[in-house]
Amino acid sequence: MGDIRETQNQPNWLEEPRKLPGTLNVVSILTFIGCVYIGCSQIYSFFMAQKSYEKMVAAQDKLDNMPEFMKKFMGPDMVEVARLTMENRVPILLLTLVGIGLCVYGAVMMRRLKKLGFYVYVIGELLPIVTAYLFAGLGLLGGVGAFFAIFIPIVFIIMYGTQLKYLS
Repeated sequence: MGDIRETQNQPNWLEEPRKLPGTLNVVSILTFIGCVYIGCSQIYSFFMAQKSYEKMVAAQDKLDNMPEFMKKFMGPDMVEVARLTMENRVPILLLTLVGIGLCVYGAVMMRRLKKLGFYVYVIGELLPIVTAYLFAGLGLLGGVGAFFAIFIPIVFIIMYGTQLKYLS
């Protein structure tokens, strides 16, 4: 009789374990790949910040010979962004790495079908965007960088959001 009571409190071993939905599997794998890429590029940017700033200052002499659309990428505003990025490279790196860690942890939780993982993931995606804005201003998020810094995280948040029905 004692055995019957024990099995009633445990999950039914006859039930099939919940499977990871295919979309959630693919999106989480892409998240892991993206986190490694962003982490490596952020570490590279940390060490190259001084050199990037110096190149940006040197390029100002050639600004008159550039086409009009290129002047937007190389103007005095971008020099200021490069300077702010160089000066604040330590907090930018640390907060971005924390954001990456939150994204990875959130994706792992969602792979385990935990809804809390989605909210952890969203915080991890938004943290580097807020960090870039606070330490380097809107210029860092302008142009092509806006696509990577804002659009792709929004797309991933939406893709994960469509999978919330499978999470508990």
